[in-house]
Amino acid sequence: MPEHHLPEPIDLELILLGTGTSTGVPVLACDCAICRSEDPRDKRLRTSALIRVNGHTYVFDSGPDFRTQLIREQVNDLDAILFTHAHRDHIAGLDDVRAFNYVLNKTIHIYASQEVEQSIRNEFPYIFRDDGYFGRPRIDIHTLHNEPFDLDGITVFPILVKHHLLDVFGYRIGELGYITDASSIEEEEIEKLKGCKVLVINALRKSRHISHFSTEEAFALIAQINPEVAIITHMSHFIGKHEDLFHEFPPRVLPGYDGMRLQISGSKVKLLPPTWY
Repeated sequence: MPEHHLPEPIDLELILLGTGTSTGVPVLACDCAICRSEDPRDKRLRTSALIRVNGHTYVFDSGPDFRTQLIREQVNDLDAILFTHAHRDHIAGLDDVRAFNYVLNKTIHIYASQEVEQSIRNEFPYIFRDDGYFGRPRIDIHTLHNEPFDLDGITVFPILVKHHLLDVFGYRIGELGYITDASSIEEEEIEKLKGCKVLVINALRKSRHISHFSTEEAFALIAQINPEVAIITHMSHFIGKHEDLFHEFPPRVLPGYDGMRLQISGSKVKLLPPTWY
């Protein structure tokens, strides 16, 4: 991406709502050491994240743990959901936007590719029926393509990545890059991430996987992009315990955990204590 097209720096807060893979951690019926861990940082809901910027609140994806995540973080307002792709662990909680419809009397904006929009229409057909039912979610869908778009005066850059053969959108907002469920990224898309101060990126486990980065692959990409801080998300129980990962990961690369918070303000990146601390 040419330098004059780089996003303008903006102040924002990031909260990792969930950092687990599609099964979550602990995994049902699993008795491994990670699933039995009492460290709250090893308990991972399905991957999602929230940002607050310019008085607005946005989330990346609304998986099956969406309501639980918003209650934990005491989220009392929501303006939009930016979807990455249509797998169930990323869209299953969409119905929970009804609370914001009822309590705040507002429509929630949805940003998604045509493929994700069609999946939402298939998975939640009652939302789109003109039958007078007052209880359905009120949403306004904005169809995305791989080009910048305006979000309440902020320019958002979609980042096209591959989840094996599936197209997935990551996002660049200001100096934050957010990538999940990626197994490969073309060079021209990597260019869009260069210059970001914080990069959130997936790594399922230490060994290779057909549709997700391994830790080694994620570290190589992080080195290429060279953010000030990188945070690993979408982790399975195979990756290991948080405490061990914290010491094993390269400098400036942190294992994410549910409730992890940070601020990007001016030239500074500041880690904040989680709300559950």
